[in-house]
Amino acid sequence: MKHKVVIIEDNIPLSEGFAEIINHTDDFEVVNRYSNCEDAIDNLTYDNPDVYLMDIELPGINGVEGTKYIKKALPKANIIMVTVYENSDIVFDALCAGATGYLTKNLKPDELIDALKETIAGGAPMSIKIAKMVVNSFQKKPSKIELSKREKEVLIQLSEGNSYDSIADKLFISKNTIKFHLKNIYIKLQVNSNIEAVQKANKENLL
Repeated sequence: MKHKVVIIEDNIPLSEGFAEIINHTDDFEVVNRYSNCEDAIDNLTYDNPDVYLMDIELPGINGVEGTKYIKKALPKANIIMVTVYENSDIVFDALCAGATGYLTKNLKPDELIDALKETIAGGAPMSIKIAKMVVNSFQKKPSKIELSKREKEVLIQLSEGNSYDSIADKLFISKNTIKFHLKNIYIKLQVNSNIEAVQKANKENLL
């Protein structure tokens, strides 16, 4: 039995091209093609495909919103976004909406079929460029912790081994003010000692 595919693409020549490629395989068949999400959504249970090929920029409901709707109605649906976009924000909007994979429209026929097979096997097909963008996004992001100028000054003095009395003299503040700043620093850095505070601040590149 062939796996069923539904194409949602408003570029008719492209849609027809995809259908021809898919229907010439032994493993897949296109059971329906739509130029908008609304019609595809109206026929979810009737089509009940194994894989959707979804464009992002569509008239009416766009591909990202359409993906959210389809995944809500059919949680197990596999949806591959096929689009000209390679913008990271759009990529993540699509993936967060529940898309299984993300391909660009300039893919070759064998790449399309390989993506379908990978999806059925439980994979997440992506073009090389898209995959790199996904990997890059998981690299360490800059710390969101923000210390005030005075809090940084206190921590720098501590990191240099200065005592509370010495810090008070250098910064022209009282020891109670130093303790107040440290309390806020502990809360922000989620630490419990001066040593931990200095280490965490250095690790997060806050000093």
